[in-house]
Amino acid sequence: MGDPSGFLKHGSRETPVRRPVPLRLLDWKEVYEPFPLDTLQVQASRCMDCGIPFCHNGCPLGNLIPEWNDLAYKGKWDDGIERLHATNNFPEFTGRLCPAPCEASCVLGINQDPVTIKQVEVELIEKAFDEGWVAPVMPSKLTGRKVAVVGSGPAGLAAAQQLTRAGHAVTVFEREDRIGGLLRYGIPEFKMEKAVIDRRLAQMEAEGTVFETGVNVGVDITADQLREQFDAVVLAGGATEARDLPIPGRELDGIHQAMEFLPIANRVQLGDLPEPTITAKGKKVVIIGGGDTGADCLGTSHRQGAASVHQFEIMPRPPEERAESTPWPTYPLMYRVSSAHEEGGERVFSVNTEEFVGKDGKVAALKAHEVQMVNGRFEKVEGTDFELEADLVLLAMGFVGPEKPGLLTDLGVDLNERGNVARSTEWATNVDGVFVAGDMGRGQSLIVWAIAEGRSCAAAVDRYLEGATVLPSPITTTTMPQR
Repeated sequence: MGDPSGFLKHGSRETPVRRPVPLRLLDWKEVYEPFPLDTLQVQASRCMDCGIPFCHNGCPLGNLIPEWNDLAYKGKWDDGIERLHATNNFPEFTGRLCPAPCEASCVLGINQDPVTIKQVEVELIEKAFDEGWVAPVMPSKLTGRKVAVVGSGPAGLAAAQQLTRAGHAVTVFEREDRIGGLLRYGIPEFKMEKAVIDRRLAQMEAEGTVFETGVNVGVDITADQLREQFDAVVLAGGATEARDLPIPGRELDGIHQAMEFLPIANRVQLGDLPEPTITAKGKKVVIIGGGDTGADCLGTSHRQGAASVHQFEIMPRPPEERAESTPWPTYPLMYRVSSAHEEGGERVFSVNTEEFVGKDGKVAALKAHEVQMVNGRFEKVEGTDFELEADLVLLAMGFVGPEKPGLLTDLGVDLNERGNVARSTEWATNVDGVFVAGDMGRGQSLIVWAIAEGRSCAAAVDRYLEGATVLPSPITTTTMPQR
């Protein structure tokens, strides 16, 4: 390491400052102030010369974190981005959106604040784009093989870029009008501005990847046509079937899934709509679900001018520090405050909604009560019933798997016990030449897992087509945690 005592000299962790709440609520730009590179280098110097860098194990991509931390500290930005790109196609996505399991497993984090790994990552790639170092990587030869990738989220894009660089003719099919999947329409602009996606897509197009938007595979092109026209198919359509809340009053107007609400807000920012057709403006909003998607709804509601926002979570409030149930180096269960939570609203834990109350066909309130965990099950706490006014309810309770009717049914792929597409150790489905990567096979998960699976699946497809591969495979279906 360039400074083996850096972690001793610089004990405090420093990250970018968020723009003042009243200011950032006036726009949809990313919430962080610029981070000086000299300060970043000091933070990178905190990376220890530890014997076993557990951050490697914490990251599904196997990122070479100590190496690019050291290069960033020394100001060798071009070498640093080369090491970063060696394992991660899209560090500009993970540097903004990943919850950083690498930092949770940082050795320094045993008794100090962990290294700011995620910030070093995003600053490295931003420096690289600013300097023009992110250039197309052209294949050394063309194989004449054609591969279809269905879905343009992080798993599909990672698989497509790897296979294109291996020399295959890759076409990515996306049923929406723009490429990006949930990166495009599910992630609010204040978390990642969409120009970040567009500049990476420009690189991929220059490399030879073909993008086809507005194509609903299974409808506009049949499963049989897909298999006839391509030598291999990668299913990367994600887990898009949202978990519902089938309680009395669910049919009332004003109750929407998060992925009905968030894409509309993004389309307004993209200039497709003058105003959102589902809006929180002036409304009493209740968000059911305490995860990242719920926080995205919260931040969006703030910017649209909600009168009030409550976010319900059925789980109890996590502890302020790492829970004993999640010791180092596992990802810690602990209370976290996102930028959206910092902006306002009330978080309510250990609560269950039992009924929606309507007026003139529209939701007007909801009935709920507190719960407690007894023998692994939620039980009602008697005497805690309450009613809360609401004229917009957003369901942000996660996803239960991929959509089955259409492509998956027509292809005849097997499903596992969780309803996801079953795959072998080589990422293959039961249908010859058809592979699966990302949430469609894994179930709802993290962006870093999606990219890792896309890269590993690409290696398997290349091996299937060519008999061997030089593409890296960061994970296998036998070694990764099962969901």
